[in-house]
Amino acid sequence: MVADAIIVGAGACGLMCAVQAGFLGKKAILLEKNKQPGAKILISGGGRCNYTNLYTTADQFISANPHFVKYALNQWTVDDTVSFFETYGISGSEKTLGQLFPENGNAKDVVRMFTQLCNDLGQEIRCRSEVKDIRQIDGGFEVDYDQDGNAVTLRTPKVVIASGGLPIPKMGASDFGLRYARRQAINIIETSPALVPLTITGKDESWYAQLSGNSVFAAVSNGRADFEENILFTHWGLSGPAILQISSYWQRGETITIDLLPGRDANALLSEARRTSGSMLLSAFLQQFVTRRFSEALGRFLPLEKTVASLTKDEIAKTEETLHRFQVKPAGDKGYDKAEVMRGGIDTNELSTKTLECKKIPGLYFGGECVDVTGWLGGYNFQWAWASGFLIAQDI
Repeated sequence: MVADAIIVGAGACGLMCAVQAGFLGKKAILLEKNKQPGAKILISGGGRCNYTNLYTTADQFISANPHFVKYALNQWTVDDTVSFFETYGISGSEKTLGQLFPENGNAKDVVRMFTQLCNDLGQEIRCRSEVKDIRQIDGGFEVDYDQDGNAVTLRTPKVVIASGGLPIPKMGASDFGLRYARRQAINIIETSPALVPLTITGKDESWYAQLSGNSVFAAVSNGRADFEENILFTHWGLSGPAILQISSYWQRGETITIDLLPGRDANALLSEARRTSGSMLLSAFLQQFVTRRFSEALGRFLPLEKTVASLTKDEIAKTEETLHRFQVKPAGDKGYDKAEVMRGGIDTNELSTKTLECKKIPGLYFGGECVDVTGWLGGYNFQWAWASGFLIAQDI
């Protein structure tokens, strides 16, 4: 046996698992198919890495078992993440909605911190190493992998699968964990892209395309979830934080409702404008809240060239409906190439809540994105990755 554990994937979960195992005096070898570790860390937060969220609770995660994540988040808390990063030279700076970024650094510093710790603790990261198979043997496992064209087999008592999910395959994302689980008859919750832009096709496509580049603060809802952040119009549909968030809850065929004036009352605003500025055109009224190009596009639905004083009761109602309950029926999403994370994955019922060990195969663990735990946008998925890596390290 060459190590106490083989970790498949040197991403956020795998790196944290190796470091925490090292702190406990355990030897781990990480097998990473990319030429360097932490590929998705490096592109997170626009290269700045929002490595946790100060407001993390179990409520910000989607899973078939919404309670599963609680134990891990209690064992490795946000305070633990903050303290860990500070101990090794990365202080946090809070940005929008509790997102924590390195104050004087970026994603490269985060990866550098982990690789240095692995080096100091004697944990080995083998890059360009693509795992091909894992076999159970007496006392553990054999792991077959290809390293720079050479076939290698390692023996180990424990295996950790932290190979991520399906999003951003060009960054080395792998479905190895899911494929291996299927072969072992481990149940998988249906997967789909999450935190992903939504597309518009058909007769409405050109209307959205003309607004490409326009951003507006809005509230979006689909009846099961709602978010207030910016939405961004694109030549193929909708993006921006609010859309990415709602996409994790959206099902094909559903309609999304957008409130373009969240927290404000369009009727009251119109009444005040009619009282004080009756000669104002409706287009000018709208430009107080949205860009000129956006207000002009709303001419498809509203009588922009009428003064606010001359609007009929039905036209006022239509304006209020358009501003507060704008209906969008996306055709689909941009797929795994543009998705930040994957929804679904290894069924949590197949895993121990306290160790993330597979119930069917002792000594095998699943952590990070390949598990059916999907966080909101804004550092939550990193917190799950750190927590799951820590939890596994205590048991391997």
